[in-house]
Amino acid sequence: MPARRRGFSGTRRVVIAIRERLGRTLTFVRQYEHEGVDLAKQMGANGARMYADEATHWDLLNAFFPTERINHSEDYSDLNGKHTNWVESYFSRLHRMVRGQHHGVSHRYLHQYAANAAWCEHHRRRDNGTNAFTLVGDAVLSPVSRAWCGYWQ
Repeated sequence: MPARRRGFSGTRRVVIAIRERLGRTLTFVRQYEHEGVDLAKQMGANGARMYADEATHWDLLNAFFPTERINHSEDYSDLNGKHTNWVESYFSRLHRMVRGQHHGVSHRYLHQYAANAAWCEHHRRRDNGTNAFTLVGDAVLSPVSRAWCGYWQ
């Protein structure tokens, strides 16, 4: 077992997001970012083209998918349409949500905050009334949640 770093509690988690082009954002909470490679292999359709930043663990995607890389120290997109802006937009909104509205998030509930941020990202262009109506309707039609049962007590 490796020695523990001072001040490291082992509760740190990362959010991994896979964004479909013109589609949904799939979010996963894991301990390490490199675990996203296996998630991409599981979730990616045959023949899908992957776009990633220059982190070295994404090199493994080349064996399974046509993969385009973007070096953010040089640019954020190129003239051929290669970019990771959609997923970067999601992470920007998630970061602002955690810092500005929630002021911190427990690792136990991070997956729920990440999913909520993805839902907000997908429906950001709809008016607030439609979103509120959708949320109330979904809540009424959903079964009792064992995860949230007694949350307020």
